Amino acid sequence: MMFEEIKKVLVDAINVDEEEIKPEAKLNDDLGIDSLAAVELALELENEFDIRIEDEELAKLETVQDVMDIIAAKTK
Repeated sequence: MMFEEIKKVLVDAINVDEEEIKPEAKLNDDLGIDSLAAVELALELENEFDIRIEDEELAKLETVQDVMDIIAAKTK
């Protein structure tokens, strides 16, 4: 379920092609998310999941799975 919510945020907020979004997809290389888009993504995820993603955490996110892992850890 969380994957679907994250996919929705990526499609709606960052305008990523839904077909490209897979857990192993790299945010930068595969999805074309640059540092500015990553900040926008973090803000959208914070609003969607009611969490806080610190800058140093954001810098470590490389794949969609990494995004799912950090959200899972913060929403327990």
